[in-house]
Amino acid sequence: MKYRIMVKILATLLSRKKVTAKELAERYEVSMRTIYRYVEDLSVAGIPIEIARGRYGGIAISDTYRLPAGYFTREEYEAAGNALRAWAAQVGDEAAVSALEKIERQQKNDKRELAVCGNIIVDGGVWGDMGAFSGKMKACERAVNECACLQINYISRDGEHSRRVIDPYVLILKRNVWYVYAFCHTKQDFRTFKIGRMKKVTFTGGHFEKREISKEEIPLDFFYSPDQMTDVTLEIERGALADAEEWLGVDSIEPRGNALVCEVSLPTDGLSGKILSFGGAVKVLAPQSLADEVRAVARRICGG
Repeated sequence: MKYRIMVKILATLLSRKKVTAKELAERYEVSMRTIYRYVEDLSVAGIPIEIARGRYGGIAISDTYRLPAGYFTREEYEAAGNALRAWAAQVGDEAAVSALEKIERQQKNDKRELAVCGNIIVDGGVWGDMGAFSGKMKACERAVNECACLQINYISRDGEHSRRVIDPYVLILKRNVWYVYAFCHTKQDFRTFKIGRMKKVTFTGGHFEKREISKEEIPLDFFYSPDQMTDVTLEIERGALADAEEWLGVDSIEPRGNALVCEVSLPTDGLSGKILSFGGAVKVLAPQSLADEVRAVARRICGG
């Protein structure tokens, strides 16, 4: 247990500029005294670790330190490099860039000449984004790291425009969509905000002190509740298969006789409009209430 935690502490120090003993103690469920003892053992082993006391202090490792050759396998190099490169490209995190540089330098020094492959790209933006999303991501990531207050102009799913001041706690990537979990000054409570729905993000100049919250307190079920979903059966024309697969997933569509059929649970909100966007290439087989709604919307579009 001791040496496993020591290795994890070393990995954490290699990926971040500085970390507090309290954070390490909470992460690995040991006392701060134990953390300092493990850090001392790492120092005795020849790893250049520095400890700074005080409010803005912490535990850090020298930028010149290199892992011993053979520390990572080829697969581990590739996985670590890909993950860090994707994160750094998405949010411009200096710590991720620094960790990636260390891994790449280590890889070059490894006698086995292991390769770090850049074969993963993460783009959380939307079509027509023109780089604005990346700027909002960087602002949110910086605010999380520096405990800086943000003012956001936010547009809800219902089209409601609001201006709020938030204290960002953590970034969340779920279903390829980026969110920030933050304390909202307007609601005086924690809320999850979709970064793509932020029209404008600015720093207020203020800072906040993070409260102690556990990961279990952060809601990750902020999508649709069961009563907001509809079980549907759709018939799909082959000419619309590619677009339908991107919407519904390739595994959910299967051939039945001469037809392509999909049985899936979908968000009720905006469902009829989405079906009509296929121009008749997607037909509703069930439920009948949805078929009637699509028919009624089509009549209104035609002025009927």
